[in-house]
Amino acid sequence: MDKTKIKNFLFSFQFLPSVIYLGKWILICLVLGAVAGSISAFFLWSLNWATDWRESHLWIIALLPVGGFIVGLSYHLYGNSVVKGNNLLLEEFHSPKKIIPFRMAPLVLFGTVVTHFFGGSAGREGTAVQIGGAVADRFTGILNLSNSDRKIVLIAGISAGFASVFGTPLAGGIFALEVLVLGRIRLDAIIPSFMAAIFANYFCEIWGIAHTHYHIESIVEMTPINLLWSLLAGILFGLAAMLFSKSTHFWSSLFKNKINYPPLRPVIGGVVIAIVVYCIGSTKYIGLGVPTIVDAFNIDLNSYDFLVKILFTSFTLGAGFKGGEVTPLFYIGATLGNALIWFIPLPMDLLAGMGFVAVFAGATNTPIACTIMGIELFGIESGVFIAIACSTAYLFSGHSGVYSSQIIGSPKTDLFSKEKGLSLSEIEANRAKKESEAK
Repeated sequence: MDKTKIKNFLFSFQFLPSVIYLGKWILICLVLGAVAGSISAFFLWSLNWATDWRESHLWIIALLPVGGFIVGLSYHLYGNSVVKGNNLLLEEFHSPKKIIPFRMAPLVLFGTVVTHFFGGSAGREGTAVQIGGAVADRFTGILNLSNSDRKIVLIAGISAGFASVFGTPLAGGIFALEVLVLGRIRLDAIIPSFMAAIFANYFCEIWGIAHTHYHIESIVEMTPINLLWSLLAGILFGLAAMLFSKSTHFWSSLFKNKINYPPLRPVIGGVVIAIVVYCIGSTKYIGLGVPTIVDAFNIDLNSYDFLVKILFTSFTLGAGFKGGEVTPLFYIGATLGNALIWFIPLPMDLLAGMGFVAVFAGATNTPIACTIMGIELFGIESGVFIAIACSTAYLFSGHSGVYSSQIIGSPKTDLFSKEKGLSLSEIEANRAKKESEAK
């Protein structure tokens, strides 16, 4: 054999496994994307129906405690094994124990629709991600996947759910790779993650589901002074993300410590929310809040809207209602950006767009995915401002987040190097222990 033939042989030998790998994951992700995308389409349609019906029959909010009892009881009777939600997906990824029960998908879908129907303040990302994860893990048993392949298929499930519910396949693909370990990206699953995101988004759109469009029309030059203003905005977005994460964990701990019977927690929470909504005479802080998010790009809003939404959503989720955190985080970030116009001399729509993704970046510790999402939603023209806001918010949100099972892969600064390898929940428990010992 001459050298050319040897090179060709070696090339073919290395090429064949890659072809087999690609073909296998395209087929798996095609089926996964079709199923997850179709379920997401039904889920989004159900949310739109529930929201429209509630806004046309506002008296239903008075029955929010009944809705809370339905959600709480359904999980108490049938969902003890899946009550951890997104954190269960992360735990199974890091320490595989058993296949995620498929009941996670219908339970979280039902619970989220009920939450929105009766007037709770929650999002939709968590629901879609859990649906994607539950569907994806079916392949583990059907195809007898190895532990390494199971991790990849779980990533693909997260990607499929996220991408289809927001209509952002690029951000969905990167989010699934970035969210599992803080400070690290799983490039070994990059092809399945993107394939699942693209297929799921495609099949969701086939069903005629439309996603909300947001626009940043006013783009300014990135001058040194505008860079400083962007950094300041990013710091404030990061602190808002930290406040949201800690508020959600606070209310969850409070309800668990004070009320032993789980189905009763959302009942009490529902009573409080219904009374507050009646007293303030507005429904702008419940549900997804998409109309307010759209307004944040165009008109002056109340400077306290973001704080009220933090309170409503953290209380709703902490009480045991179901739903995601991301759309409320969009609301919080966009309205905070809208309020910053009073002392940060950047355009309103630009600040709202920066906050839209930056608070999300800080609360989920996914700055790259959120930067890509901002570019997908608003265009490349605002990309530099979006990147600065997301990365700064990520830094200033600290080692906190809405996913307590996230593990620290690379600490955000050297000051927290001792926390490497710990989960966010372990870090929080250590801090609480030190505070109690100091007292």
